[in-house]
Amino acid sequence: MNLSALPPTGLKLWLAGARLRTLPAAIVPVAVGAAVAVGHGSDTEWWRAGVALVVALALQIAVNFANDYSDGVRGTDGSERVGPLRLVGSGLAAPAAVKRAATLSFVVAAIAGTVLAVVVGPELFIVGAASLVAGWTYTGGPRPYGYLGLGEVFVFVFFGVVATVGTTYVLIETISAVSLAASVSVGLWATALLVINNLRDIPGDTISGKQTLAVRIGEKRTRITYVLMQESALTAAVVLTVFSDRWAVAALVGVPFVTRGIRAVAGGASGEDLIAVLGLTGKAQLICGLAMATGIALSG
Repeated sequence: MNLSALPPTGLKLWLAGARLRTLPAAIVPVAVGAAVAVGHGSDTEWWRAGVALVVALALQIAVNFANDYSDGVRGTDGSERVGPLRLVGSGLAAPAAVKRAATLSFVVAAIAGTVLAVVVGPELFIVGAASLVAGWTYTGGPRPYGYLGLGEVFVFVFFGVVATVGTTYVLIETISAVSLAASVSVGLWATALLVINNLRDIPGDTISGKQTLAVRIGEKRTRITYVLMQESALTAAVVLTVFSDRWAVAALVGVPFVTRGIRAVAGGASGEDLIAVLGLTGKAQLICGLAMATGIALSG
């Protein structure tokens, strides 16, 4: 018997469902947003960045479980799907249990967000509520916008602009132009992950009627979109460096990972080969993002 082929159980099963490899999408915007706050005064309360990280991580995990639940009960995670384990779709966990995991994660995000709203200002309640609703209705509810080709918009806005600018805001309590500019790169890196994910799932999503952006524009244009996003993210970092005194250009240290991903996608990688590209894209996001954060912080 090949024990490595056995599905995970217990805690390992739920960690697999949480999809920990997607967490750079939550870590990078908080790191970059906090880096922008460096140099804004010795009275900065850095513990707020830690709470912002809890919000981002909990929201990312909540969205992962919510997607698992919603796609599973809709039957869009069929046997033809290639990619990370899905709890409901595989039958390894009851839909109700996965829904509870999503709800618990949303609650953690809400509690941490409430702490920040009480300390910083009530405007954060609005941002937090919008984030929670958007996280659930991505694939949940009667008309999920992720099935309408709008998932990339959600990721760019909430795991790019909102998370980056929001982190800076909770630290210095003002909107920062540098943070807003940096969020463009951050949002594009996060969105590139979703593009690769949806490129891989085009066959299954087409069969199930899930009209993601990749399904709508087709395989060729999706590949072009991925390449343009990766190139634009690095270009935006260079532009930020040129027009400010912040060394966002440090993000270029991740170019080798970006290049490998681009070559694979442009070369026609498909199916299981795109799982490796997804990993490369995640590494590129983490390395480029943390390098950008380091450069911005050191020049603050």
